[in-house]
Amino acid sequence: MGAIQKVNEPAPVTEELVLVNAAKAGDVGAFEELVRLYDRNVFRIAQHITQNREDAEDVVQEAFLKAYENLSQFQGQSKFYTWLVRIAVNEALMKLRRRRPERMVSLDEEVRTEEDSMPREIADWSPNPEQQYNQAELKDILGKTVQGLPPSFRTVFVLRDVEGLSTEETAEALNLSIPAVKSRLLRARLQLRERLNKYFKARKGGDNHK
Repeated sequence: MGAIQKVNEPAPVTEELVLVNAAKAGDVGAFEELVRLYDRNVFRIAQHITQNREDAEDVVQEAFLKAYENLSQFQGQSKFYTWLVRIAVNEALMKLRRRRPERMVSLDEEVRTEEDSMPREIADWSPNPEQQYNQAELKDILGKTVQGLPPSFRTVFVLRDVEGLSTEETAEALNLSIPAVKSRLLRARLQLRERLNKYFKARKGGDNHK
């Protein structure tokens, strides 16, 4: 998997709502426009979760099909994109469960944390790597490192720090409590920082022996 980068920003709520209402009224073209707006975002999320391109493509098709079939159930109390992400995440997790059920971690499990032994907030979770690493290489390293996170942490990290959803939107999309999202995001950032630090130390050590 390549670099982590944002491709499309979610549409403004007003534009999104106009398209959703038109689609609900039977305008297939409006729904196709929603697909065009969000298919790359949904694909990226699905690929992060499944770590398989073909599975991610299947997830995109299944998520949009389910969204279209259940459009009447969307009440507009949240963003359509958040609702769509919830459908896509569920589809992607089902792919994982079918592939390796014995290793699957349920996203609705609460994660216990020792609050006193962990920092309250990690705003900058990167290890402040050496300036000699260019941005493209760093993105590639980060992408590979994110793949190594447990699914429950990886999904929260991708939605919050890669896709830019708010904590509240992430909680809604994953059907988790806000404290659970914060806990998993913190643990994901800690694991990433630790793994990236090990990587750069190993690289630095190798460079010194050349």
